[in-house]
Amino acid sequence: MNAIGLILAGGNSFAMRELTDKRATAAMPVAGGYRSIDFVLSNMTNSGVKTVAVLTQYNARSLNEHLSSSKWWNFGRKQGGLFVFNPTITKENTMWYRGTADCMYQNLDFLLRRHEPYVIVANGNCLYKMDYGKVIDYHISKGADITVVCKELPGNTDFSRFGVIKTNETKRIIEFEEKPMMAHSRTVSIGVYVIRRRLLIELLQRSIVEGRYDFVNDIIIRYKNLKKIYAYEMEGYWSNISTVEAYYQANMDFLKEDVRSYFFNESPYIFSKSDDMPPAKYNPGAVVRNSLVASGCIINGTVENSVLFKKVFVGTNCVIKNSIVLNDVYLGDNSHFENCIVESRGTMIENAYHIGSDEIKVVIEKNDRYIL
Repeated sequence: MNAIGLILAGGNSFAMRELTDKRATAAMPVAGGYRSIDFVLSNMTNSGVKTVAVLTQYNARSLNEHLSSSKWWNFGRKQGGLFVFNPTITKENTMWYRGTADCMYQNLDFLLRRHEPYVIVANGNCLYKMDYGKVIDYHISKGADITVVCKELPGNTDFSRFGVIKTNETKRIIEFEEKPMMAHSRTVSIGVYVIRRRLLIELLQRSIVEGRYDFVNDIIIRYKNLKKIYAYEMEGYWSNISTVEAYYQANMDFLKEDVRSYFFNESPYIFSKSDDMPPAKYNPGAVVRNSLVASGCIINGTVENSVLFKKVFVGTNCVIKNSIVLNDVYLGDNSHFENCIVESRGTMIENAYHIGSDEIKVVIEKNDRYIL
């Protein structure tokens, strides 16, 4: 592959509420045993991209731990590989990343030292499968300066979360509005861009000199009439987990057989860091319906239409419905959880009762697991 990958994984989504108090959005657990960044990393390696840099900043500890070994995504190689770049204080710079363009500019030396002609820029918090090679072929065939991957969404979508675009008959972008209050199109950018490496370097240098730090607003939108910017329309499943509701719905989607099969049974596959854990244990009296239960779980109660991540203990007579329970949670006897997301490494004492109504309830409790 004649391209390198840049994964933007340093931002914080305040719409994720308490869920990003201790982790980056790109490190959010998904589908029982994955992280959201696994999907874009898998797309990179499945597309033949051999060199990928992940740009991290906000709450990066758990994300850095997840990326500590590149072998899981087949980036353990002599040439190329997986790089993780955090903001670094230098003689010339003492700033944190001030935006998506600035985070690339502060790692400009990495781009200058590479020889690949193209760069694939992608967000780290989206769930999808894509062959980036086809996007590059399209980019070349159009003679584009920048290609923006887009998707048409249903009319009831909250378009204020996305960049909304309009194209002409040749698929050249003529309008691009970031997070509009009222959308005039159903086509949105999915946060994947292809650009020639030398052009990206030039635009980043010019943008930072002018005090402009955002890649979408200060490069894509600002140059839409000056550069040839085209839209590549993707097909298949795509989800951006930038809000609590979107994160909840994305995990619920994996309870559908067609979505599970698409990601985990059909080539190319999604890869992730693997833990050595025993299989889930279902004790007498356990009832599980239409749920994902990860390794290391012990089930004594009832689980319906839910996703349980690794090392979850479900007590006797405990009921979990339409909920997500993150890693290493203890749910005490006779407790009840419905329409909830239970934060990781929490202990819910017996008889706990939590039901989400108008919005998904995020449950965070730190009770003593062992009471003398």
